[in-house]
Amino acid sequence: MPTQLLSHDDCECCSGITRRTFLKATVVGAAAVAASPLPSLAVSQAEKAATKKATSETLVTTLFKSLNEEQQKPICFPFDHPLRSKVDNNWMITDKKISEFFTNDQQALIREIFTGLHSPEYAGKVMQQVEHDGGKEGFGGCSIALFGRPGTGDFEFVLAGRHVTRRCDGDSVEGAAFGGPIFYGHAAKSFNEPADHPGNVYWYQARRANEVFKMLDGKQREMALLDEPREEKGTDTVRLTGKTDLPGIPVAALSRDQKQLVRKVMADVLAPFRKADADEALKLIEKNGFDNLHMSFYKNEDIGHDGVWDIWQIEGPAMLWFFRGAPHVHTWVHVREKA
Repeated sequence: MPTQLLSHDDCECCSGITRRTFLKATVVGAAAVAASPLPSLAVSQAEKAATKKATSETLVTTLFKSLNEEQQKPICFPFDHPLRSKVDNNWMITDKKISEFFTNDQQALIREIFTGLHSPEYAGKVMQQVEHDGGKEGFGGCSIALFGRPGTGDFEFVLAGRHVTRRCDGDSVEGAAFGGPIFYGHAAKSFNEPADHPGNVYWYQARRANEVFKMLDGKQREMALLDEPREEKGTDTVRLTGKTDLPGIPVAALSRDQKQLVRKVMADVLAPFRKADADEALKLIEKNGFDNLHMSFYKNEDIGHDGVWDIWQIEGPAMLWFFRGAPHVHTWVHVREKA
């Protein structure tokens, strides 16, 4: 039986609540509190509590409720729809562009949701990358889809476009960091970037990974340095094997200080993301055994033939972080509790 899209009755996202209505109600509520005999300090605390609760998940719920019936049909899907697990380097999860299909208030909400999925230190840089790689339409040229219903325990927001796939699930997807596979990339100043990748938001990650390679001795480098990396095949790129016999050098074969550097590299590649997601990813990686990770570098497609490996990966039984820096940066991420 083919999977059916949520209907008006099923989707429950036609209440007509726009962001402007939501904000207006908040202002009216705050005014009522201010008029009460409570001290001003109590009002301030209430406002701070309301602001603190405005996570990406709560903003997704507000967006969900603001959709009218005609907006629901092309972007709302059942939670178990196969489209929810898809990822690619340049794709539209629906054919409705943010800038064309949503109201100004809804577009602002989508921006806030996306920004909230990233750390304060990197949110601006990440948005700049998406705006740049999106061409004339920038962030507005991306697309979104909503799966399931907020408040049921089965709900996920997915945003997709060129060099971007992000998810917001509020831990609905059990045992999966980021709610499932994600993608990030950047073509900073040209499609074919030079060896130093000037202006690339994510190139720092390759520089950090190459510090690990520099620490390896001769035999370790022979194990870590391979010829051809995996092919990019959409969702199949991040298919997890569950195996412990993987390409590259096992972390178990590294010295204590080398292992410490690998841990620091993992923390650094997670730096662009909000703390809750970064912490969950590290927790799942540790659960599967840090020593079971394998790290590999690839000599083919070494831009400039400078020995700074543009392509590298860290792989475990239930995780993959594949960084392809040629001809520009593509990064595929999938971290789960079980493959």
